[in-house]
Amino acid sequence: MRTYHCLSLFIWTYMYHTTDAIPFQEKGNSDLPSERIVGLTQDDGKMLHRAKRGWMWNQFFLLEEYTGTDTQYVGKLHTDQDKGDGNLKYILTGDGAGSLFVIDENTGDIHAAKKLDREEKSLYVLRAKAIDRKTGRQVEPESEFIIKIHDINDNEPKFTKDLYTASVPEMSGVGTSVIQVTATDADDANYGNSAKVVYSILQGQPYFSVDPESGIIKTALPDMSRENREQYQVVIQAKDMGGQMGGLSGTTTVNITLTDVNNNPPRFPQSTYQFHSPESVPLGTPLGRIKANDPDVGENAEVEYSISEGDGADMFDVITDKDTQEGIITVKQNLDFENKMLYTLKVDASNTHPDPRFLHLGPFKDTAVVKISVEDIDEPPVFSKVFYLIEVDEDVKEGSIIGQVTAYDPDAMNNLIKYSVDRHTDMDRIFSIHSENGSIFTLKPLDRESTPWHNITVTATEINNSKQSSHIPVFIRILDINDHAPEFAMYYETFVCENAKPGQLIQTVSVMDKDDPPRGHKFFFEPVPEFPLNPNFTIVDNKDNTAGIMTRKDGYSRNKMSTYLLPILIFDNDYPIQSSTGTLTIRVCACDNQGNMQSCNAQALVLSAGLSTGALIAILLCVIILLVLVVLFAALKRQRKKEPLIISKDDVRDNIVTYNDEGGGEEDTQAFDIGTLRNPEAREDSKLRRDVMPETIFQIRRTVPLWENIDVQDFIHRRLKENDSDPSAPPYDSLATYAYEGNDSIADSLSSLESLTADCNQDYDYLSDWGPRFKKLADMYGGDDSDRD
Repeated sequence: MRTYHCLSLFIWTYMYHTTDAIPFQEKGNSDLPSERIVGLTQDDGKMLHRAKRGWMWNQFFLLEEYTGTDTQYVGKLHTDQDKGDGNLKYILTGDGAGSLFVIDENTGDIHAAKKLDREEKSLYVLRAKAIDRKTGRQVEPESEFIIKIHDINDNEPKFTKDLYTASVPEMSGVGTSVIQVTATDADDANYGNSAKVVYSILQGQPYFSVDPESGIIKTALPDMSRENREQYQVVIQAKDMGGQMGGLSGTTTVNITLTDVNNNPPRFPQSTYQFHSPESVPLGTPLGRIKANDPDVGENAEVEYSISEGDGADMFDVITDKDTQEGIITVKQNLDFENKMLYTLKVDASNTHPDPRFLHLGPFKDTAVVKISVEDIDEPPVFSKVFYLIEVDEDVKEGSIIGQVTAYDPDAMNNLIKYSVDRHTDMDRIFSIHSENGSIFTLKPLDRESTPWHNITVTATEINNSKQSSHIPVFIRILDINDHAPEFAMYYETFVCENAKPGQLIQTVSVMDKDDPPRGHKFFFEPVPEFPLNPNFTIVDNKDNTAGIMTRKDGYSRNKMSTYLLPILIFDNDYPIQSSTGTLTIRVCACDNQGNMQSCNAQALVLSAGLSTGALIAILLCVIILLVLVVLFAALKRQRKKEPLIISKDDVRDNIVTYNDEGGGEEDTQAFDIGTLRNPEAREDSKLRRDVMPETIFQIRRTVPLWENIDVQDFIHRRLKENDSDPSAPPYDSLATYAYEGNDSIADSLSSLESLTADCNQDYDYLSDWGPRFKKLADMYGGDDSDRD
């Protein structure tokens, strides 16, 4: 053994030609200085070349896990310059030098100081050199060599997992792959059979087998059923040395589960089911449950139920409970004991996910018979609707009927029913109901703006049995009418600068209306009729439900007038039109050049001791204006010659003069002579009455009817003219009505009452040409004189 591991070391010196070295020598000489060239002169004058000395090493091999008493001898370092006098010193460096590998510095012998393990490190790279003890110089260049560790079978195969988990579908064929297990051996696979692993099964036969080379586990029996056995535990062994005697081995456990396939149909545990149901059961009420058992699991056990046939197929329904896989029988239509007392159904249960591979085993469904008995009970009244919706205008009068509810007794007795309002839903007692016919009427006025909806509950109770009652919700929607006038949306603090120019916008106002018209709000803005033209400000309707306030003159003075009141007439476009007057308070303020307000307080006037000329002129003009007004008032008083109709201190505009004399009829020739109307004259143009205000809020255009009887129309115009010129006529807000019934028919009279007194006989032969509809008249009047007689 020693001779096997101890190899001689050779040093080549004085090489006269270049030789190829092994790769380890090249690596060891990579750090050597460049080759020295020495010239030798000979007789022939040629130059001789000598290469620098280098060490060449072979690979050394050591056996791992050496158990001998002595250290393993590796090799020996030696150079031809070593004379044996102890002047040279050998040094070893590199992997494990000094710890694993030691060298005798005098002789160059190398030994392994410790036991080596190839699995920890398979080779070591070392470097050796020889130096002169006296000078410390290297006598040989440093060289590199390798020590490789030979493997022995000291590691057993190890699986990548201690426990494997796998699954395979039930009913799989023989040879179906389940899982692959893998074992590794730390020994050298390139040296001997130490790392050659063979797999075998120790536990799990005859259900499974394993491929000895790949470690793939396969099924070994056909048609294994999950319902019979679901879990299997298989033990696999991996042995090195190709499975030969003396090899090392390791084991692992594989837990294999058979997964379910849909190879079992659902089956009812009984063939007939019996259920009972009251006749008044609500729609959708479950009556009972049936279940078909399926030994499969998961989606393979999902069952769908359906009614295949029976006299109650249209009265009942079956739904599937996805959690319990049960069939729930429910009521589909209202039951009536008087019509039918017993129903029979056939219910099918089938798999929702059948597997085509197993359809040959038979139909994957089952059928059961379900019988349902209807029980007679005393039912409460039934309303004609599930709820009632009533719409009513908010201006409806108290006591008005706004809607009706109806209910009936579904029992054969057909008991009478009385109606009532649940006062818990109508605490304010706004509505009531007629107990006999179910008519709902109002008790109090309605206001949509305060309560747009009223939700009340009406109760219908059998008169003979007060315990039988039903309730129904009644939703009452209050419809809007235009009963609120628009008004300013907020309080506006408006100011105008003293240095304002005409046409400047000082405020934009918007309005609000409590009403809710169906076409949306549309507001209009105008000056009030009493002040149609304001000399200071202008109201501009923006046509978007807002208005802008514009200045109308150049400059304002706080000293002359610090505050302006601007009334604005606001009206909407709904029917009836509602309007209101909003007053805008405008303060005059001092502003900077950018229009920013600085101060709105009126400054005190500093008057001189005497009045100025301008002040005197202003006072004089005021006195003149007052005198002119007094003179005009006195002149108007003198012009009134007749006594007024009403002499009262109260406002005469609140009085109404009524003319209700109907006359004496056609025979009354004394009361009125119609001949006085037969005086045609030229039509006079309409003139404005002086006792009617010229400005109105809305300009109403009146169209003149096209009357042909000019005499009566002229009479009416004459009467209007007399009222306009009469100072004692009623005031402008009184009403005088003149009615005109129209002219007679252009077809004259169609009556035959005076036909016998006519001067000439009438000819009715043309009635025969009018068709079959007038045949009867043609026969009556179109014949000979004797026939008519």
